[in-house]
Amino acid sequence: MEINYWAVLVAALANFVIGFLFHGPLFGKTWMKLANVHPTGNEKFSDMIPQMIKNYIMNVVAAYVLAVMYLFASTSSVAGGGSAVACGMTIGFFLWLGFVVTSSSMEVIWMKRSVKLWLFEIVASLVSILAMGAIIGAWR
Repeated sequence: MEINYWAVLVAALANFVIGFLFHGPLFGKTWMKLANVHPTGNEKFSDMIPQMIKNYIMNVVAAYVLAVMYLFASTSSVAGGGSAVACGMTIGFFLWLGFVVTSSSMEVIWMKRSVKLWLFEIVASLVSILAMGAIIGAWR
């Protein structure tokens, strides 16, 4: 089995869109309150393009790593042994729990960041990584 690079690119795009939805139209006001963000009204979309490009590149890296882990773990009984989509989501969940939750918790534990903001961000990350896992599993 080989990595499907189209699946990686689409999964990265899904991650990007989910992040936009969580931090914008769906829960943007909640996120801004939790993150203490105060828009000035002078923000321009064009000013965000460099960050958006960097964000998408990081999403591609995350999706690629998830695809590699899918190749390694998809034959394991730990990955669920069910459908390829469920397998991808299970692998995504374990990566999220073992790395995203634990590493980002250090900001709360040591840097005294907001627990509510951390919870918001890890839920957004969970939704994103489950979607990426589903896409990678479906396009295996």
